[in-house]
Order: sequence, then structure tokens, then C-alpha cells
Amino acid sequence: MDRLIHTALNSLANLRDTRVIQAQNLANQTVPGFRRDLTNEGDARFLKAMDVASARAFQTERGPHLFFAAPGLLNQTGEPMDVAIAEEGWFFVQPEGGEPALSRRGDLRLTADGRLQNGAGEAMLDPAMQPIELPPVRALIVDETGRILYEPQDGPPGQQVEGPLLATTIPDGVTLRKDPDGQIRAGDEPLPPPDQRARVLQGVLEGSNVNTMEELVSSIELQRAFELNLRMISSAKELDESGARLLRPPE
Repeated sequence: MDRLIHTALNSLANLRDTRVIQAQNLANQTVPGFRRDLTNEGDARFLKAMDVASARAFQTERGPHLFFAAPGLLNQTGEPMDVAIAEEGWFFVQPEGGEPALSRRGDLRLTADGRLQNGAGEAMLDPAMQPIELPPVRALIVDETGRILYEPQDGPPGQQVEGPLLATTIPDGVTLRKDPDGQIRAGDEPLPPPDQRARVLQGVLEGSNVNTMEELVSSIELQRAFELNLRMISSAKELDESGARLLRPPE
């Protein structure tokens, strides 16, 4: 009887992890370029006690959690500081205090000291993996290769200066994953080098690829599965009590 309870409790623990992932996805459904997290199916493992396999099975995680890499909806904003990658590809970013990573977020801004960052405060990198810095500008243009052309404030009107390049890549044959800090990297492998094959769009912002309706429907199914496991535990308790009453000697 205790095996049934162990199985139900293990299922409840897995459902809890899935609900945490769903909450993370729903909380980031409006974040530009966010990649939807996927659940880790894992493997079944049998508990061992004193070098003897037990009948109690537990589900364990199988490798790192993956994410849904399909592109999100592209929204025309007309803002010159909004950029997006058409179809495949990634920007290179430098999180504060972290290692370089890949990102699809393109809501750019210039800080007071001229550093080019996205909406999460991550520095945009050039092909040399250096943070991009610009002087005060009057206007800014980003072409399809990621090249930045800007009109400096202290220059004559209409003068365009060729600036740095937004580093991009299309990582062929590289398995990407999310690290514990939420950044997308290649696990233990180094990041793929910039190849500038991605097509950059200006005045366009990519949204999250989270499907809100799918997440809500899945949340309802998880709630039903949670209630079913609770009923299994309750039924196991009733069966155990009934068996104990049968074994009780007559008064």
C-alpha cells in the first residue's frame, strides 16, 4: 500500500515542477524575445536500499531543461531602436556579471554613458565580443547585416557615420539550452562564433513565443491530475484502514 502512496507523492512532486515552469512562461508572455521553457520528462529510477532494488520507482530529471526555439510574432513598431531577427539567428549579449550569451530580445536603448543595451540591461556585443558604445546620436539606422549607421549630434545634419556591427549567428548543429541564470548558451561547449548570417530588421520587435491559451489549458489538465493523485492517496488510506480492521481480532 505504501508503494501506491509513494507513486502518487512522486507524481505530485513532478506536477509541482511543471506548474513552476508554466508560471515562469505565463509571467514572461509579454517579454520581447522570450523563449518558452519546456518540461523535462526525465527517466524512471528504482530506489535502492542496502544494495537491493526496491519496487518504489521515482522519476528523475534527464539532463537540463530545454526551451521552445520557434520564433515569436514580429510586431511592426516603427521605432528605430527596436530590432528583430527574421527567422533563424541570435544576437550576442553580455549580462551584467555573467558570461556572453545568445538572445532574441531587440528592444534597444542607449545609456547615459553611450552603451547599447536591450530592455533587460544586457550589453549588445560586436563580433569581437566587446560591448557596443556609441556617442550621442541624432538618428540611427541598422541595416540587414546588423551594421549601425548613426548621425552624431555634434555633426552637420544628414551626416552618417558607420558604426559597429551587432554580432549575430545562426548556430548550425549546436544544442542550445538555458543556464541557471536564464541565459541561453551552449552548455559546456563554447558559444558559436558570430557569422552575421542572420537578417536584422529595424522598427520590428519580436514578441515571446509563449502560447497563452496552450499554457492555460495545460494548467487546467495539471490541476485535474493533481486532484486525481490526492484521491489515490485518500483511497490508499481507506484500503489500508479496511485491511487493518479485517486483521483485528474479534472483541
